[in-house]
Amino acid sequence: MTISELERKSIELRKKILSYIYNVKAGHTGGSLSCIDIINVLYNRVLNIDANNFSDSKRDRYIQSKGHCVEALFVTLADCGFFSEEDLQTGCQYKSHYIGHPTKKVNGIEQNTGALGHGLSICVGEALAAKMDNKKHKVFTLLGDGEMAEGSNWEAFQSAAHYKLDNLFAILDYNKQQISGSNKEVMNPISFKEKLQVFGWAVKEVDGHNIKELVQTLNDGPFEKEKPSFIIAHTIKGRGVSFMEGVLKWHHGVPTEEQYLQAQKELETLEQAL
Repeated sequence: MTISELERKSIELRKKILSYIYNVKAGHTGGSLSCIDIINVLYNRVLNIDANNFSDSKRDRYIQSKGHCVEALFVTLADCGFFSEEDLQTGCQYKSHYIGHPTKKVNGIEQNTGALGHGLSICVGEALAAKMDNKKHKVFTLLGDGEMAEGSNWEAFQSAAHYKLDNLFAILDYNKQQISGSNKEVMNPISFKEKLQVFGWAVKEVDGHNIKELVQTLNDGPFEKEKPSFIIAHTIKGRGVSFMEGVLKWHHGVPTEEQYLQAQKELETLEQAL
C-alpha cells in the first residue's frame, strides 16, 4: 500500500474497531485507537505475513504483548483476509474465539497474550531460535507503556541484548496512560530511551500516528548490527475521536449509540479530508 492508502486504511480500521466494540459491548477502546496505525503499517507494509503463508516457517512473527487491545488486531486480521469479518459478529459470545485477549484459536494469532510482561519474553525465544536455526525472518512485538513496569520485560530486554538479537523489534505504544491513571502517577517511567540504551538496545522515537514515519522506521531495521531494535511510538489514547482523545475513562469503555454515531461521523470527516 502507498502512504495515502495506508492513511485511509487507518481511518477505516478505526471505524471497524468502534463498530466491533459497540456491537459486542466490550473492549479497550482508547488503546486500540492509539495503536492501530502501528498495526496497520506492520501488516500492510512491513511484515512478511499473510493469510496464505501463516504456516510457513519463513514468515515473520508478530506477537501482541499488549493483548488487551486485541480489537485492533482482530479487525486488521479480518481486513487482511485471515478470517471473515462476519466472524467478529460473534465477539464475546458463548464459545466464540473472539474474546478480550488474543488466542491461538483465531487464525493469524501466533500466541495467547494478555498477561502483561509475557509477550516480549516469548519473542526473545522466537528470535533466538531463528538465530540458532540460521533463519532470516524477523520477530516483532507491540508493548503497552503501562506494561513496561513489569519486571519480566526487563529480564527479556537484558537477554535480547546479551544474545545480540538484531532480528527482534519491540514497539512501544506510548500513549502515556494506563487503566488507573497517567504513567507518571502510577509508575513514573523516567526515560525509556535511556533505559533501553543502557540495556543494550538500539532505540528510535517516532510519531506513532505519522504513517510515513512509521513505514520508514519499521522498514529500517535492524537499527544497529547485533543489537535488538526498540521503537518508541508516541501516540494519543483514543486517537481520531475528539471526546476520547487523552480521556482516561476510555481505557476500557463502550460508547452509547449517540457517542458511537458521533465518533463514526468524525472519522468519516477525516476520511473525506484525505
